[in-house]
Amino acid sequence: MGPDKHTVRAGGRGILTTAVTVVCAVTVLAAPGPAFAAPAPTPSPTASASADVSAALPPDKDLEAVREKLDALYHDAAVATDAYNAAEEAARKQSAEIVGLAKKIAKGQQKLDELKERAGRAAAAQYRTGGLPDTAQLVLSDNPTEFLDGAGRVLQGERATKALIRELTQTQQDLTQYAADAADQWNRLEAGRKAKAAAKKKITQRIAAAEKLQSTLEKKQKERLAELEREAAYKAQTAWLDTGVLDEIHSKASAAGRKAVAFATRQLGKPYVWGAEGPDSYDCSGLTSQAWASAGKPIPRTSEEQWKQLKHVDVQDMRPGDLIIYFDDASHVAMYIGDGAIIQAPRPGRTVSIGGAGSMPILGVVRPDA
Repeated sequence: MGPDKHTVRAGGRGILTTAVTVVCAVTVLAAPGPAFAAPAPTPSPTASASADVSAALPPDKDLEAVREKLDALYHDAAVATDAYNAAEEAARKQSAEIVGLAKKIAKGQQKLDELKERAGRAAAAQYRTGGLPDTAQLVLSDNPTEFLDGAGRVLQGERATKALIRELTQTQQDLTQYAADAADQWNRLEAGRKAKAAAKKKITQRIAAAEKLQSTLEKKQKERLAELEREAAYKAQTAWLDTGVLDEIHSKASAAGRKAVAFATRQLGKPYVWGAEGPDSYDCSGLTSQAWASAGKPIPRTSEEQWKQLKHVDVQDMRPGDLIIYFDDASHVAMYIGDGAIIQAPRPGRTVSIGGAGSMPILGVVRPDA
């Protein structure tokens, strides 16, 4: 069957950036893609074959319940993956901060030792003068003029000593603060380690539950379940396109956006792995963050932080390279590539692929190079 008007609509308006290869445009965008195209018709089975199939398959409503359960499990895994990635990113920053504080402590201790040595020399010099008051030294001096010249130097020495004491005190205070900051970072690092471990446990539990649920299905049930998934995505994409949203989208990609799309395009076919940032596998935000890093625009690691920190733009104003954030909890992100299409790392068991921008509930759009 030829391309439906509700598919990606590639080639009709030519919004796709030149970074999307001709091969991708012809083989994926121009044909109804599995993520958002209309389901292809199947030959009419014979009466006996139809009876055999219907006997093997549970009602669609039961498989639909399975599909919804799988979606919920993978969504929970995505939320936990975002929490894991956030903890990992925080751990990197905290470790770097601890290293920086350790260097400051070592440098401060060296300075403190030097100041103490100077203070010791100053104390020894004062001891040699006998610690007599200036007036007494003036009376006992054989050469008052020489004494007065020396008294001026003594005054300068006293001022230097006071400055030394102030510097010594400040250095000690700095060392105390560095130590407190380091202890605080260690505590945060430990809390982050526990949070990361909890997130990892939740991820593995949800994925294992999803895989176990799918393993209970027969081959024909799995095939029908895949059809239901495609139908659901197609229905959502169609509803999104029927709003006329593409009629309002005319923006072209920026230079950095073209680079980001080109990077994402080169990752097509690579597997989804939670927590992965490439080069052989990615999770959803790992793909988008690395794509924009390759374009010279570092962005936050997680989809939640991408939503929080990057500039928001209206859907009708989005352009290739912008990121579409999905679900109310910002648990998924994909890169818009034009003509109603996205590149995404979908979920465990899937690969980086092209899909319909409206096939999932859109929370909003962000622009890394605003």
